[in-house]
Amino acid sequence: MVKHQSSVKIEPLSYGAEVIHSHTRLLRISLALEESRAYWEHRCLEIPKEQLVTQAFEERWFGNKSMARVQRLISELSHRYDDYPVALAVLTRWRPTNPVTRQNICHWHLQLTDPTYRRFTGEYLEQRRLQKNPTIDRDIVTRWVVSSIGSDWALATSQRLATGLMTTAASAGLCTSGSGSRTLSYPQVSDEALTYWLYFLRHLTFEGNLLENPYLTSVGLSEGFLEQRLRKLQDISFNRMAELHDFGWIYSDVKTWALKNVDGFSGGNG
Repeated sequence: MVKHQSSVKIEPLSYGAEVIHSHTRLLRISLALEESRAYWEHRCLEIPKEQLVTQAFEERWFGNKSMARVQRLISELSHRYDDYPVALAVLTRWRPTNPVTRQNICHWHLQLTDPTYRRFTGEYLEQRRLQKNPTIDRDIVTRWVVSSIGSDWALATSQRLATGLMTTAASAGLCTSGSGSRTLSYPQVSDEALTYWLYFLRHLTFEGNLLENPYLTSVGLSEGFLEQRLRKLQDISFNRMAELHDFGWIYSDVKTWALKNVDGFSGGNG
């Protein structure tokens, strides 16, 4: 008897893709650390999107923000998180309490959804770090904005975006705060944030690979530094021989990882 193989095609797991088209959302909302935390805590997956603004305003998710500001926040945070349902399902149940973890996650999700911020933090700042005096200021960043995006914008708009990029980078721990010249730095990166992001990247379409990408490079995890961290993670194993490297995944995907490691996570939509 001849056995026939099933004709059903099993599609590979996919979490979507990084945003590649430039936009100006950063002019309106920066890293939004506290707003993201509030969003994860209140966002119920059963709430229809068209009801989110009203519910967020009436329940004061973001404090005493005006209806217009709440509408803008919901629009931006939906763009960063709701467009990736698996990530949203994990974050709304995880609600990470570690401030370093939250900082890392907010930075990476903003990079994911804003290609200008991704290039700025993952490429340009790395080039600046090679300078004898690794600093940035508004004039330097404005010139990068004009050369990167084009000169069609008014100078005032380019300056506003430059200020937004620096303010957001400071909130992410990539440079000092304040006015004038800002010294570049690297943030702390927690093991739980790094594990979450690697499991997420594993099934995401993005430029680069798990060892070389702007997400990890931007926080100082490249080459030997990344490999040292990878070998210390409990839920991922890593081995390298010459140019060959091998990842070992304890869990099949980020939701399975969360199910075993995140308090209060019980699956759900996405």
